[in-house]
This record gives sequence, structure tokens and C-alpha cells, in this order.
Amino acid sequence: MQEQAESVSILSAIVNLQSPQEYQELNWEGSFEDYLKLIQDNPRVTRNAFQRIYDMILSYGVEEYVEHKKKITRYRFFRDETHNGRDAVYGIDQSLNHLVDIFKSASRNYGTERRVILLHGPVGSAKSTIVRLLKKGLEEYSHTPDGAMYTFAWTNIANDVEKEVYAMLNDELPCPMREEPLHLIPSDQREKLIDELMRNSSDPKFPIQVEGDLCPACRQMYRELTRRYKGDWFKVMDHVKVRRLVLAEKDRIGIGTFQPKDEKNQDSTELTGDINYRKIAIYGSDSDARAFNFDGEFNVANRGIIEFIEVLKLEVAFLYDLLGASQEHKIKPKKFPQTDIDEVIIGHTNEPEYRKLQNNEFMEALRDRTVKIDIPYITKLTDEIKVYEKDYNASRIRGKHIAPHTIEMAAMWAVLTRVETPKKANLTLLQKLKLYDGKTLPGYTEDSVKELQKEAAREGMDGISPRYIQDKISNALVNEQFAGCVNPFMVLNELESGLRHHSLIKSDEQRKNFRELLTVVKHEYEDIVKNEVQRAISADEEAISRLCSNYIDNVKAYTQKERVKNKYTGQDEEPDERLMRSIEEKIDIPESRKDDFRREIMNYIGALAIEGKQFNYRTNERLYKALELKLFEDRKDSIKLTSLVSNVVDKETQQKIDVVKSRLIKNYTYCDVCATDVLNYVASIFARGDAKE
Repeated sequence: MQEQAESVSILSAIVNLQSPQEYQELNWEGSFEDYLKLIQDNPRVTRNAFQRIYDMILSYGVEEYVEHKKKITRYRFFRDETHNGRDAVYGIDQSLNHLVDIFKSASRNYGTERRVILLHGPVGSAKSTIVRLLKKGLEEYSHTPDGAMYTFAWTNIANDVEKEVYAMLNDELPCPMREEPLHLIPSDQREKLIDELMRNSSDPKFPIQVEGDLCPACRQMYRELTRRYKGDWFKVMDHVKVRRLVLAEKDRIGIGTFQPKDEKNQDSTELTGDINYRKIAIYGSDSDARAFNFDGEFNVANRGIIEFIEVLKLEVAFLYDLLGASQEHKIKPKKFPQTDIDEVIIGHTNEPEYRKLQNNEFMEALRDRTVKIDIPYITKLTDEIKVYEKDYNASRIRGKHIAPHTIEMAAMWAVLTRVETPKKANLTLLQKLKLYDGKTLPGYTEDSVKELQKEAAREGMDGISPRYIQDKISNALVNEQFAGCVNPFMVLNELESGLRHHSLIKSDEQRKNFRELLTVVKHEYEDIVKNEVQRAISADEEAISRLCSNYIDNVKAYTQKERVKNKYTGQDEEPDERLMRSIEEKIDIPESRKDDFRREIMNYIGALAIEGKQFNYRTNERLYKALELKLFEDRKDSIKLTSLVSNVVDKETQQKIDVVKSRLIKNYTYCDVCATDVLNYVASIFARGDAKE
């Protein structure tokens, strides 16, 4: 009984997910007259493919942000928030803006609607992901009221000869190209009808544009029905049923994909359709439109989008079809006249193939009809980290913990391989990476960053692919030697060992350079974990607060040329210069600048007081860091962290170390295993005298 009740409960849940109203909306049917009324209420249903894809992108919203003094638009569509960021694209907003600008100009008929859009970049730079997003977005947009679009079918059309063919189709012939129903209006009468529709439209500002004519199959049906009714157009329209069109890649409706294959097993009919030899016996001719399957990828993608995978690997015969499809919006099916299409043509390719196109003088026509958009690798560290966090996070990785900074260090190395060596002698590659990531360095402004980006024209077009990083993180996660926790060194070692067999490394010199960059990343990781352990050791809020209060009292007395009352003796004494300098030296304040720094602190406190705010050491990042480092210096000897190396730890020291470990776990998301590992590692650094004093 319990199992039966659970089964009923599951079925009830499924029933609740069903929406009969939504089904009826997506399967709307009506007469041609009903469709004209729909157009009057909402003329946007007549949009072409470029207008629809541009509106689809805008429907997700737009954000603006400023980076290095440049205002950049971010289209939220490419964040894929409706699917929890599964196909989200990060770090290349400027390239995406270029792509959307092309859709925008094409939607206004400024010329780019007659071009092949070519995404060009290194392997693994998200070219396929961008196209997949567009296809998926267009499919889902067609389900919404704003994205509604319509096509038509011919009904009650069979004569005695044709009943055998149409009996299985309920005596109807759907338009094989899923055309815009307004194509049914004779071209010489369209302009007057459209003017009339716009005059009575609820949105008269939206320009209704109808380009193209009926496909060969519909044209033949229209011609035969016109002959049957002796030119009575209204009786011909009685055979037309207009339907809502919902795009679906899996059903090959409005979304097509073409991938080059072995030239022996492929011909251009895969793009433009082929003869149905079974129907030739019925209709008696292979030039009868009813004996032709309009199911090539161009036919399938009409009203939507077609993707060409590795488009420049196509044979010349296919490229001819591509030229006409892009420039003229026409295709040439076998034994039929040129047929109008309305679709976005987008392809992607890598650099070697594109160079081959540039060097081929016979491909000038294609080059002239191509709009190239560079899709580079990410060169901003925080964005590169987001790419890997989609796949490697606590919700997806179970049974193993990924130690803090593991993903960050792998991403840092990947970005370093893509960033060009700065021409300024005093700037390291790591410093350049940090500037790109929004960090500040003395002597460098946002204008400096813009100059760095301008002088590195090919930045992001070479380097290590994200796929390589993902492969090596995966190796570390499944390696049974790394039980329980995966730390940065495990992943960095995997990255280094894989360089020996990396197929995309062009020379031994490049391999050597990549290894050196791994060393740079390991040194950076050392600094990060030393800093975290130092903070964990000195994370006594009361002690820092007391130290800060003591420092401020002395600075105040120093700047105002007063004496300080000793809390214990009650005597007035000179400001404690030794205490002040011991704190200031921690953040490299030279003796010559101490007066400026102290006045800066007092001015800061005064400005807060004027605003009615109370000073807190956390509000000044430099002072906070100096206080932490001072407290760490005072306490590191009492904790005896280096005793971990010798494995001889007394009870009192162990208790202090356990407190530090608990702070690492609480404040920095370490687990017990990696917190212990980090403490041991930092202890070994201190033991060899590498810790910064």
C-alpha cells in the first residue's frame, strides 16, 4: 500500500508540472485571416532571424561596468543564469559585445545580415559554447510569448492520385521550409497589404518587412490550387492553416548544425536537400517539388540559425552554397530554382585554418563575405577561476576536498601562459597579471594597464587551453594517492608532468618557459599561505585592538608634539618611537616617510570623525596588515611552529597550534587534512629561514 501511495504521489507531481494552457499556446492554429489579426496586435511576430536573435539576447538584460576607465556592456544572456551557469562565458565581454553589435546592425539591415559570422580563436576558447548558447537561447525564446513565430500548412489538398501520399499526413502538407505565412501574399500586392496592417497596428513604429518568396513545394501547391479555383485567392487561402512555430534542435526545426566529414561520404545535398526516389513513382518526375525532401541543413535552419563546425574545413562545393546563402539569402536545391532562406549563419574555426584561408587566393569571395570575431583566451584571473569553479565545487565533487587556492593556482598558471611578456623592464609577468585582475601597484595607473593591453596585440590568442587544466585537475581528483584532499602542489605537479606529452606545445623552448611559470606560481602560493598562517596566528581581535589603540595614542602624541601617559606608572613619557617604527616597517614605510604616514593616519581618523564615524583598524587596510604582521612577529616564537618539522611538540604548543588550525578551517575554508598540511609546509619554510621578517 505504501509503494502504491508513493507511486500516486510521484504521478501527482508529474501532473502538476503539466500545463495544458501552455500546450495550447504553443500549438495555436488559425486561419490566414486570424494570423493577419495577430500581426495587427503584435507586428513583431514577423521579425526575421537576426531581429529575433538580437531581441532574444536583450531579453535577458544588460549590465554596464567600468574596467580600466573603459565602459563595457555585459549581456546577461551569456551568463546562462537560467541553467545555473552551465554554459556561462566569462572574461571576453568585449568580443561578445562585437558579436552582439553585428546582430544589432544585421537586425536593422545595415549589411551584416549578408555575412557569414566567423568565430576565430585558439582551441578551447569557448567558440562552440557561444554558438551552443545562441542555439539553446533561440529555442527557448520561441517558447515565450515575446518570441512567438508562425508558419503554415496546406490542408484538404489531396486529389485521387495523391490520397495515397497524404493519407498518413491527415491530408495536409506542412511547409517544408517553415516559412513566414506572409509569403502567401503575391509579391506585387504585399506592399499595399503591409501598409494597411501597419496603419491599424498596435505598434505602428515597428516596420514589417517581408523578404523572399514561397519555397518550391509551396509554390507548386499554390499554383495548382490557384488553377483549381481559377485565380480566386481567397479560396486558395481556405486551404491554409497557420500554426505557432516552436524551434527545436533535436527535432531539426529552425536550428541546424553542419560538420565536415570524409569527402567521399558527403555532398552538397546535405545542405540543400535531396530527391525522394520513392515519390518519383507517384509523381512521375524528379523535378516535381513533392518528390523532393527539403531537409538539408539550410532548409532545416530556416527562420533560425545554422552552425558550421570548423567551417574552413569545408570542401569548395560546400563553400559555393555558403556564398549564396550568406550574400543573397538563397540556396539552390538540385533541379529547383533558387530558394529564399532567412537564417543566421555562424561558424567557428581555429587559427591554422584561418591562416590557410588568408593564403588561398581562390577564397577571396568567402573572405569578403566573412565577419571575423576573435574569441581569445581569458586573461583576467578571477574570470578564469570561474570557468573551473563551475565544474569543481563542493556540490559536484564528493568524497574529496579541494584545498583553498588549488583552482586559483591552476588558473593563474593558465593565464600566465597567455599573457605576453611586458616590454617594461621593471614589470614582471605576475605583476602584469595582477594589474589585469584589478590589483594596484605603485607607479601604475589604469592608463598604464590600457597601454599594456594595447602593446600586446595577440594577447590571449596563444597559451594553455582550459581543457588541459580541467584534465589535470580531474587526474588529481581521481588519483587514489591523494586521499581525502587535493592541494595546489598535487595539481601543479600534474600540470608539469603533462607538459612532456602536450600535443599543442610547439617547441622545447615553449615547454621550458611553461615550466618556469609553474615555479613562479609555486612561489606565489608560498607567499599566500604564509600570509594566511600569519593571519591565523595573529587573529586575536582583542590583542590587535590593544596594539592599534597603543599605536594611535603614540602617533597622536607624536604629531601633536605631546607626551603620552603611561597606563601603568601614570607618568608622562615621550611617544614610543620603537613601537611605532616596529609596526610601520612591516609595510615598508621608510624612515624618511614616517611623518607623512603618521599624519595620513591622523587625517584619516579626523575625516571619519567629521562624518560621525568611529575609527576601526579594519577600515585602513595598510595599517591592519602592519598590525597583523607585528602581532605575528611577537607570537611566532611562543607558538613554536617550527617544532612541527621535528615532530616534537609539547602539549602547550600543540594547543596553540590547534587554535591556529581551527582558525584556518573557519576563516579560510581549509579542512583538517589540508590545514595540517599547510601548517607543516609553512613550518618548513620558517625552519629554513625563508619567512619574511
